Amino acid sequence: MKTSQADILIVPGYKGSGKNHWQTRWENNLKTARRVQMGDWHKPVFEDWRQNLINAVIATDKPVVIVGHSIGAQIIAHASHEFEGKVAGAFLVAPPDVENTSTRPRHLLTFGPYPREPLPFPSFTIASRNDQFCAYEKAEEMAACWGSFLVDAGQSGHIDDTSGHGPWPEGLMVVSKFMSRI
Repeated sequence: MKTSQADILIVPGYKGSGKNHWQTRWENNLKTARRVQMGDWHKPVFEDWRQNLINAVIATDKPVVIVGHSIGAQIIAHASHEFEGKVAGAFLVAPPDVENTSTRPRHLLTFGPYPREPLPFPSFTIASRNDQFCAYEKAEEMAACWGSFLVDAGQSGHIDDTSGHGPWPEGLMVVSKFMSRI
């Protein structure tokens, strides 16, 4: 599948994705990409985010590829069985550990526990070995539960603009390869 053949839905995490974040750059550079308006970026409400994502997927015309970062990856997993078969695949980057009681801000814990059933579509999970929001072993466990192919991003922090992943061309190459196989 080529990017022109899919609706690419960008699902940012807590606080959204700023102008230098790779998700914003991809949204601006991929013609069929658009950001899903999840609700309040600074005080995310689980059920609002879940329903807004479901509505966005159902409203599409083409097969969907969802690109989620952080808590956006978690909400994709939570809503995955509600997409009426429209999702061709998902790219889940740096999912946080929503079961860790030391997670801050605490309202992010309302996105847990993470779902343990396999996703009904192919997916890649990209995880870092030094992500301050999720131990690599926990990301490994989530990817295994979801039936997701795990990509080890090495020492990459939270894989966002503050960890030096502005344009993140390596991630775009992985998405392109993933899309060519679905």
